[in-house]
Amino acid sequence: MPRYLTLAVSQSRTLPTTLATLSSLSETAHHAAQAGVHLLLFPEAYLGGYPRTCSFGASIGSRTDGGREQFLRYFHSAIDLGDTPRGAGQDWVDRGLDVAKGKEYRGDGTRERLEQVAKDTGVFLVVGLVERSGGSLYCAVVYVCPSGGCLGKRRKVMPTGSERMIWAQGSPSTLRAITTDIAGIKLTLAAAICWENYMPLLRFSLYSQNVNLYLAPTADARETWLPLMQTIACEGRAFVLSANQCVRRKNLPSWITGEEEAKGEEGEADGMKSSIDEKTGRRISVVTKTEDNHEIAWSAPNSKPSSKRTPTEHKTTNGTSSLHLSTIPADDEAVQIPNAFQVETPENHDLALPSSDISKNQSSTSTTQEHNTGNDFVSRGGSCIISPIGSILAGPLWGVEDGGMLTATIDFEDCERGRLDLDVAGSYGRNDSFELRVAGLDISPPP
Repeated sequence: MPRYLTLAVSQSRTLPTTLATLSSLSETAHHAAQAGVHLLLFPEAYLGGYPRTCSFGASIGSRTDGGREQFLRYFHSAIDLGDTPRGAGQDWVDRGLDVAKGKEYRGDGTRERLEQVAKDTGVFLVVGLVERSGGSLYCAVVYVCPSGGCLGKRRKVMPTGSERMIWAQGSPSTLRAITTDIAGIKLTLAAAICWENYMPLLRFSLYSQNVNLYLAPTADARETWLPLMQTIACEGRAFVLSANQCVRRKNLPSWITGEEEAKGEEGEADGMKSSIDEKTGRRISVVTKTEDNHEIAWSAPNSKPSSKRTPTEHKTTNGTSSLHLSTIPADDEAVQIPNAFQVETPENHDLALPSSDISKNQSSTSTTQEHNTGNDFVSRGGSCIISPIGSILAGPLWGVEDGGMLTATIDFEDCERGRLDLDVAGSYGRNDSFELRVAGLDISPPP
């Protein structure tokens, strides 16, 4: 008997504040619920942000004060889920950790907000985020069930390149697959984050757990990502969902682009009348309160802040519902992708796109002019959904901003049909000759 579920990936980008990003996440989840979506994947570092292009003032043997200030801003934008630096595992899931006196819960409330959104919408959420625990940051993914709340969380075991400077390494024990039941269908799901998908043994540890839903939130917007997703789907005989952010340079945080500093220098050229107290002769400060109730004093801006960007309306292809989404920040290297604005959608798969013609987004200016205005992409997205035999079911979604969404209604029995000729962790894997062991992780299929 066919076992159908509707799955979706959201090509959303991080907004300037956690509150705004969570609000957009909630709106996206409600829209997905209206479209009949059972499970929704968000990109890597969606909450907390992916600090694309930022060097944090670091080079071999040297760090700058300015880079440390950037890291301070990034550290405070990360999410506190109330876990320990070592990772409390099931104790964290079961809320078995001590709560501070006078507090209702551990952390900053983000876990509770995600659980409420999942409960209200009935959509199973898989969210990429930057987690703050102790004095370290971790790139993580959290699994949020509408009825059971957070069923698990895992931290990226191998940050890539410069990510290793700002993100700590997570424990391989968190690679344990999660089992859940959605609409009477048993799912065994697990996530590999970004370039973890280039780690053959890590992939095999997930295949060994008989995963039928493989999640790949990413920051990689290169053309090579799609064939990797197809390979993984074919290898593991699992459905693969991959979500990335689509970001223009102008949407990067001001502490990365230096916009605040530029405004400050401009004010000094005008005599700094707007930022100096005439009576005391001291620079006027603006006090910002962090989520932890700490105060940070910043130099007063010399120009009025830009008006808040209005949401962009999106509609499903059948025109039955609309989506109002705020914009969001953060992802991968700028790349040139042929036919970047050509979006192909298989039949019976809904694709949420901006109501305006995508071709209007094509700039007639030169690359240099685009860079000067900040309209050039630092990540074009590339989100996709792949079948267990490697076929593209939806996407890749290139150059679509402000909450583009791909959905696909799939039959999970396709995973078993694919095992006719390939089961890389079972009969095809020759377990009598080859063996994989992972420290702290049981890679046998969960019950």
